[in-house]
Amino acid sequence: MQTKRISSLLYFCIVFLICSKISSAQESAFIWPEGKKMAISLSFDDARASQVDTGTGLLDAYNVKATFYVQPPTVKNRLEGWKKAAAGGHEIGNHSISHPCSGNFLWSRENALEDYTLKQMRGQLKAANKQIEELLGVKPEVFAYPCGQTYVGRGKNTQSYIPLVADIFISGRGWLAESPNDPAFCDMAQLTGIEMDGKDFEDILPLIKSAQQAGQWVVLAGHEMGNSGPQTTRLAMLKKLIEYAQDPANEIWIAPVGTVAKYVNEHRKR
Repeated sequence: MQTKRISSLLYFCIVFLICSKISSAQESAFIWPEGKKMAISLSFDDARASQVDTGTGLLDAYNVKATFYVQPPTVKNRLEGWKKAAAGGHEIGNHSISHPCSGNFLWSRENALEDYTLKQMRGQLKAANKQIEELLGVKPEVFAYPCGQTYVGRGKNTQSYIPLVADIFISGRGWLAESPNDPAFCDMAQLTGIEMDGKDFEDILPLIKSAQQAGQWVVLAGHEMGNSGPQTTRLAMLKKLIEYAQDPANEIWIAPVGTVAKYVNEHRKR
């Protein structure tokens, strides 16, 4: 009799644990709009001329809006093109004024993050926002870390400027990450950005399929937009990617970083 009671108790404990795990998994599952399985955001850095000379034309042909993280000095090189991109619904983000990176890059030695303070960095981000708004009539809500580096100072005096980004923007995107963002958990000030420069669609497809299964958010990051060359997101790859994402059978939401960030913030439980 005692053995039967123990067996029954063990059985109910196992059932309870299984049900709890199922319930927990259901609670943590993120619900994308319109039954989509995942989200993809296309993002590009530096306000390079090829982005408005060539890239936005392809995106507009498919009615896809991307996020462009720009610097005011380079915006001026193609000002009318950038005005058209902003008016056409592409998201304009902040990528600083002078693109400060580690002085380990010789080209940034005179503009090294190691020589910055948090006060100086805040000033640069605020100034960039002001100048971008004056040039394009939009105030950036999203930011991408130049070189993907998130610190100022050196050694014992090193400080993260992620809190500054979290204070000023709704999101901050990194660079050269290896995994998508989990919408139920990700830190909006530290979104992962995965490189798409120099890649074929077949190189990126496994990442997309994995994200589909996990319900994740893939933020792709590039620079030049063209057919070939260094730091270039290939137009042929973009065309295949967009067509794949827009196929209803694949259930993918493709939208700018800020649009997805706002949706996630409104719908997740964290």
